[in-house]
Amino acid sequence: MKDMTGPGHGMRESAAMRAMFAARKEVFIDLLGWELPVLADHFEVDQFDTPDAEYLILLGPDHAHRASARLLPTQQDHILGHLYPQLCSGAVPSGPTVREITRFCLDRHQRATQRRSARNQLVSALADHALRHGITDYTGVAEQAWFDQIERFGWDCRALGPSVRCGSDILVGLHIRIDATTVEKLREGGVYEPLRLALIGSDSDSAIRMGGMLS
Repeated sequence: MKDMTGPGHGMRESAAMRAMFAARKEVFIDLLGWELPVLADHFEVDQFDTPDAEYLILLGPDHAHRASARLLPTQQDHILGHLYPQLCSGAVPSGPTVREITRFCLDRHQRATQRRSARNQLVSALADHALRHGITDYTGVAEQAWFDQIERFGWDCRALGPSVRCGSDILVGLHIRIDATTVEKLREGGVYEPLRLALIGSDSDSAIRMGGMLS
């Protein structure tokens, strides 16, 4: 687990991280029933929440969690490559410019319109972040219904292999190509909704500050 209170993390950053982990517990464990580890009976934290993980966190005016996502480097253990390589017909995409999107979390205490806006803002932030930081590809694991939505956003998204039933779920390995046309494609798809958003939890960018995360 990333140190949320040590040097380099202010009180507001710590609060945002805690809000994200609490929201993940409410969504993935309480609502969806996933069997995941729980920290202090309140936070969903797993083995991939390491110092190399990065987080995009969308906060509301009251600093409450609205949406978040975790980005994992793909040159080390990550969910698709480590747990679900069978979802790829070929080699699992990896490399210094490839990140895996995991724990895409929309806070459950929002109205439907708020959730949709938060989703669009987070998707837009993922595209913008990739373009700013030289990320060319995103990968991920999604349930079939969620993949069907992601595929319709307008960006260059495809399945890495056939759908596979894992227990009661049908899972898809996904690949999203990011390039200079991505933002316009998302805009044409009615998804692009820009927002000043900051990446936190990154040990490689000391210039990032929480102040940019408020909607």
